[in-house]
Amino acid sequence: MRTFDPVRLGNAEADAWIAYYRRDWLTLLRAAVAMVRIGFALPFPRDIEGAWYVLRGNQLWAPFPNNNPTGARTQMRKFYALVTRTHHETFDIDVAADLEIGWWRAHRELQHRDRYPRATNASLVAAITSLYAHVYGVPAEVVEPAAEARADAMEISDAWVADGCDLRSPALDSERQALIRGYMALRAAVGRP
Repeated sequence: MRTFDPVRLGNAEADAWIAYYRRDWLTLLRAAVAMVRIGFALPFPRDIEGAWYVLRGNQLWAPFPNNNPTGARTQMRKFYALVTRTHHETFDIDVAADLEIGWWRAHRELQHRDRYPRATNASLVAAITSLYAHVYGVPAEVVEPAAEARADAMEISDAWVADGCDLRSPALDSERQALIRGYMALRAAVGRP
C-alpha cells in the first residue's frame, strides 16, 4: 500500500468523485474497487469487500444535512480493519475511521460555508494530513503537501458541482491533475523501494 501508482490512483479517485456527485452508485462502486486495489493493494476479493465499505460509507455520508456520520464511520472502520488485516498494519482502526470522517466533515463544511462560516481550507488540509500521517505512520509535515494537493482537487470539484456537473468541463482534467500531484507527493513521502 506504499508503492501505489499515483496516476492510476488519481484517475480512479476522480472517477469516484464524479460518480459520487452524480449519485451514480454503480460507477462509484467500480471506481472504489479500483481505488482500493491500487491505493491499498487489496487483492481480489478483498478489493470488492473494501470498495463496498467505501461505497456504503459514502452513501451514508452523502445526504445533506441529514446524513449518518455514525454509520459512515462504521463502514470506514470496517474498511480500515480489512486493510490492517491484509497488510499486518498496526495503526489504530478507530482513529483512522474518525480521521476519515474528520476530513469528510471538514470538506462538507467548506461546501456549505453559509452554515459553517468558520470553515477553512487549512482545516481540510490538516484533517487529510492527520489521516495520512496516522495510516502511514509518518510525520505530518512529510504528507502535508499531498494533503494540500488533494484539497486543491476538492476545491476544483466543488466548483464543478456548483456549475452543474458538466462531464465536458475542463475542470475535470484540472481536478485529475491535482489528485495525481497529491498522490505523487504521498507516494514520495510514504513509498518504499
